[in-house]
Amino acid sequence: MGVKAIYENDVLKPLEKLNLREGEVVDIEIKRDAVDRLGGLVRISRKDWADELVESPELEPV
Repeated sequence: MGVKAIYENDVLKPLEKLNLREGEVVDIEIKRDAVDRLGGLVRISRKDWADELVESPELEPV
């Protein structure tokens, strides 16, 4: 299961309902927003387009 979350006040808050039991332990992998990882190397006017492109399973590393 993959879910986006926001980090506020030292707590990760999921942006959608999670199907978990109270007290259930989970593993978390942190992946920063695709555009933020570019670190200002390019100027992008539509962040949502860039996220979709970078996260696309059709995009292959060179």
